[in-house]
Amino acid sequence: MSKKSVNVGGIELKWDLETGEALFEGGDVVLFWTTAMETFFDTIKDISGIEATQLVLETTGFRQGVIVGEGFKDMKQIDTSNVVEWISNTYAPAGWGKVEIIKMDAEKNTFTLHIQNDWEYKMNLLKNKDTEGIFVPSHYAGVLTGLFGINFWYKIIQYQKDDTPYSIVEYFPSDVTVQQNIHELSRKQEGDQIRKLEALVDEHTKSLQSLVKELSSPIIPVLEGIIVVPMIGSYDEQRTEDLIFKTLSELPKHKANYLLIDLTGLNQHITEHTASLIDKLGASARLLGTEVILVGISPELAIIIAQSQNSLKTFESLQSLQHGIYYALGRSGRKIV
Repeated sequence: MSKKSVNVGGIELKWDLETGEALFEGGDVVLFWTTAMETFFDTIKDISGIEATQLVLETTGFRQGVIVGEGFKDMKQIDTSNVVEWISNTYAPAGWGKVEIIKMDAEKNTFTLHIQNDWEYKMNLLKNKDTEGIFVPSHYAGVLTGLFGINFWYKIIQYQKDDTPYSIVEYFPSDVTVQQNIHELSRKQEGDQIRKLEALVDEHTKSLQSLVKELSSPIIPVLEGIIVVPMIGSYDEQRTEDLIFKTLSELPKHKANYLLIDLTGLNQHITEHTASLIDKLGASARLLGTEVILVGISPELAIIIAQSQNSLKTFESLQSLQHGIYYALGRSGRKIV
């Protein structure tokens, strides 16, 4: 026979092999192996990630439940008087395991369900006994929503595991909706992405600052005992501290007898603060036994230095770096041949 039917617990299942139809209470159904569903769920997780997958399963389970609840509400005239029997008789024949409403408050519209050996539990059992289901619990929240026309949500009290024979889930009217959960995840993911970008920008900024620090305050040993520090641009408090600390740290390493401070790159940036920096750097270097020579002095800089209130005028000053190197060599009794 090409047409077959069977009645299980008052639920009718029909198959028409000629048309390829399978009907569950008159509605088209599809049968899947549990292992096939496992592959389907794993694929979603691989593409979307764990957190998004959980939301997808919860939302899909709930929305499918609403369809079931709305469909059976009119078909079977389901209300609080017969919902207990209906939910047990309907889901077991469909391969969803054993489900029972073990507590119900018709006035408050609260339900407590025991869910045992459902297909999601069996699917998770194939790969990881500690994985906890979310599709099936949320599905029954959708079913109750469809049946009674008010939004239900759920709270899982315990999961079925080796030492617990069934899951216990409480259902209750709630303002929580799957749409809100979707929006919350979107906002969270957006926030996470922003924080990641901020961290990345911060990391690159620190690297750039470190590079700029290295480039903006170079210490150049030109000849034995002679160090050149070119000053470039303007100096704020941080650059000032970095320059002084780095220079004073390098002088003993190179056994520097002469420190040439090259002012060529300052142009018109030699403010009172910069002049004070040069004075402080030179005085500190002298305390370490290093003679300080200012080089790269333009006519404009010469006027500014002469008008400044610090002691820059006490340092030996020369027009160019070349002159400064020759001067230091001559002072040390050497010459370039």
